[in-house]
Amino acid sequence: MPEQKGNAEEKTEDWIKIELFAPAEMIDALSNFMTEIGSQGAYQESLESQSPNGFPDPSTGETLKAFLPVDVHLEWRIASLQTYLDSLGEIFPEMERPTFRTETIRDPDWGMAWKKYFNPLRVSRNIVIKPTWERFTPTGRDIVIEIDPGMAFGTGQHPSTRMCLEAIEEILLNDRSIEKWHVLDVGTGTGILGIACAKLDAKRVLCVDIDKKAVDIAHENILINQVEDRVEILDRDVATLAEPFHMIVANLTAKILIRLRHHLFRLLGDGGYLVISGIVEQNKPDIETHFLSDEFSLRRLITEKEWSCYVLKNEGRRL
Repeated sequence: MPEQKGNAEEKTEDWIKIELFAPAEMIDALSNFMTEIGSQGAYQESLESQSPNGFPDPSTGETLKAFLPVDVHLEWRIASLQTYLDSLGEIFPEMERPTFRTETIRDPDWGMAWKKYFNPLRVSRNIVIKPTWERFTPTGRDIVIEIDPGMAFGTGQHPSTRMCLEAIEEILLNDRSIEKWHVLDVGTGTGILGIACAKLDAKRVLCVDIDKKAVDIAHENILINQVEDRVEILDRDVATLAEPFHMIVANLTAKILIRLRHHLFRLLGDGGYLVISGIVEQNKPDIETHFLSDEFSLRRLITEKEWSCYVLKNEGRRL
């Protein structure tokens, strides 16, 4: 999305309105998913009774409406949504398959109303994600990460992000064989994973994203969390990087992970960890075919609902 200048009243942006039709039992998961792929809030409506032109009966489900920005990630967002709906249909074959339709609109009057859907959330034993506009009093060993998501991916509400944070926390707190961690966060979005690594005492964290808007948002979140001395944000393709890392974190989709596999393996130092997430149940066989080998062993598989996060280790020498 081009950089926006001038007063807020002068902004004109294209948006895609998504209307999701799904069983009521799926609505919460779909709402979280839409937030994680960049929706500026989502709201729910019950379906009306069936009419002669064939609209669903109220017992079949509800409608979820959400807005997505028209930017460089739109195609990926729509494809991710379709993959997610397909996976829900396979996991719950007894339920009506969820569907959606889209409409292009301009300047939706959302304002800042979407913020009411984002509250402080404990995502692991020690990590709490807090929106900048909410209050939270930490206790004990709490590590608080403040996030203003803007239009970027990653608030900690979706299982794929939570599982990444759990894996990061376990590795950085328990593996003392590496004294000064160097970490790469691929597709950083809001910067939440990179910030978590810095707050867990990684010495250097490099976050990359090809979305200029996400890079700007991540930079602001890094300043908010006061970790700018250890975290660097770049608007770069991971293919352009050369230095090795002790840990690489990539919360993407199976298709993108497989496409980036060569670069992820190339950049992971001997003895390093690779944390990959954003993988639905139906894509696990492809991920395991491409990523598991004698050289890269599976150290942990974290699952939540239909989502999986793999923790792999490069079985070689230390950096």
